[in-house]
Amino acid sequence: MVLAIIFLFATLLAIVSVIRQLKIKNLFALGFSAITVLVFGFFSIATIITEIGNM
Repeated sequence: MVLAIIFLFATLLAIVSVIRQLKIKNLFALGFSAITVLVFGFFSIATIITEIGNM
């Protein structure tokens, strides 16, 4: 469960980065931030659902 919380924290930071990169129109950094949100977001949600399902 700790891993899911760490992934969720990384996802939240990446969401902040996406918003900042949209404001300054840095497309390269926006792409990496968006990929980070998708990957870490997926793994955090999947880990949380798996942990809840195993209870």
